[in-house]
Amino acid sequence: MNRFNGLIAAPFTPMDEKGEIMLDRIPAYYDFLEKNGIAGAFINGSTGEGVSLTTREKMNTTEKWMEVARQKRSVKIINLVGGTSYKECIDLAQYSEDQSVDAIALVAPYYVKPASAKYLAEFCAKVAESVPELPVYYYHIPVLSGCSVAVIDFLKEASGMIPNLAGVKYTHEDFMDFLSCLRFMDGKYEMLWGRDENLLSALVLGARGAVGSTYNYAAPLYNRLIEAFDQGDLALARELQMASINMITLLGKYGGMGPGKAYMKYIGFDCGEFRSPVKNLNTDDYDRFAADVKALRMENFFSVL
Repeated sequence: MNRFNGLIAAPFTPMDEKGEIMLDRIPAYYDFLEKNGIAGAFINGSTGEGVSLTTREKMNTTEKWMEVARQKRSVKIINLVGGTSYKECIDLAQYSEDQSVDAIALVAPYYVKPASAKYLAEFCAKVAESVPELPVYYYHIPVLSGCSVAVIDFLKEASGMIPNLAGVKYTHEDFMDFLSCLRFMDGKYEMLWGRDENLLSALVLGARGAVGSTYNYAAPLYNRLIEAFDQGDLALARELQMASINMITLLGKYGGMGPGKAYMKYIGFDCGEFRSPVKNLNTDDYDRFAADVKALRMENFFSVL
């Protein structure tokens, strides 16, 4: 698979008022991402509530995304199949292969956690070897998985174990580890940055692809940031990164994940609410949130329908 250059959105899973997935919204979602210059979609991940979906729901979601992707191929699909049972991961990986996804991703087991990089690599290898022709990414997100194994140590173990390992989705702030991974084996593995609020710093180190939730609703902001960096206009790039930080600060102010779908509602692509236990915004909260968003004066940087 060719390496990514640009933004990979982590889509929200559209849900109705009863918490049921609105599969019929996914084709329009794909078109929406394509229109806003998104290179890929990282489905069933943290933003997509993958850990809150049943196996069948994840399969149904994958199938619907691929119905559109097989026809268009402009937005590549990475499907997160990782979990706590490698047997279930294998089932989802093989289903993903049957559906012709572009790649799969694996997160570290987050209940019984790997004791070392070797055990983490062995877990991932059990899944990867079941789909030997499919590119596999490791999803490093210690704030949620609780697995703090350094990725450079994982790559050293996995490089001799997982022939189809394509790279890493790196959602952490350890720039020393990240650069070590970028340079490991002469840059063999693709390192996809996963912290939207410091994308600029990752670009400086050499990242060319990034996965994030805010790329759903603010793709023009980040595409412009990357363009400014590539043109050597660091003053503008820093200004745009600050705009990103101001936008992301509202996520924390209003509860974390819940405001993500509120941003989608604000731009006109309503994805409903998150499943429990995520805190959603009530009507009063949303009104205050919308007023704060308007005060950011970022209308030209939000994704368009």
